Amino acid sequence: MPAQPSRKRPATATEPLPSAAPAGLRADARHNRDRILEAAREAYAAHGIDVPVTTIARRAGVGVATLYRRFPTRADLVAEAFSEQLAVCVAALDDALRDPDPWRGFRTLIEKVCAMQATDRGFTAAFLSRFPDAVDFEGQRARAEEGIARLVRRAQDSGQLRADFDPSDVTLLLLANNGVAADSPAVSAAASRRLTGYLLQSFRVERTAPLPPPAPLELRRIHQLPAGP
Repeated sequence: MPAQPSRKRPATATEPLPSAAPAGLRADARHNRDRILEAAREAYAAHGIDVPVTTIARRAGVGVATLYRRFPTRADLVAEAFSEQLAVCVAALDDALRDPDPWRGFRTLIEKVCAMQATDRGFTAAFLSRFPDAVDFEGQRARAEEGIARLVRRAQDSGQLRADFDPSDVTLLLLANNGVAADSPAVSAAASRRLTGYLLQSFRVERTAPLPPPAPLELRRIHQLPAGP
């Protein structure tokens, strides 16, 4: 994370981060790049983003020098490997805010993000500021927090989300969901669905017993978690 953030105009909520191969690459170079990205996505999903680049190069069937020619830093590789998932998350938030039913939009976003988090061990670390030099994670996170706050207000104004739900409770939910990762993606997904179902029921306005005050949690808190075994 050492490099300075980009001064470029940040992407809007509906602009996905670029993931296409640079123009002008020869066919063999493009093929190597695609293999490296595929190997990186598979390794990060299974083991988190701390997988050594030597392991990724070996899985891709290329030399380490070839990997570094395509991706000069580890941060570049992580950012490119996860750009598609980040675009999916941004689009999911946009869809939730456009949903005419505020509770359905809120619920669908929570379910989608928790499902991605439970089955992809690289998700949390990659999206929540482990590598802000490679992608505008700071800007993405700020936009996400603003969008979540709007989503919460809409659901509360509709009378469906309990009035004492705080936007920071989304971070609390993700922290809890991070703990359901198991050796099997199928078990992790099932556990996440169960946990999310329990919590979403407790968020409904009908659950009126008062809660303790919210914890001062921000999305940046999640990147401090271990990436998983």
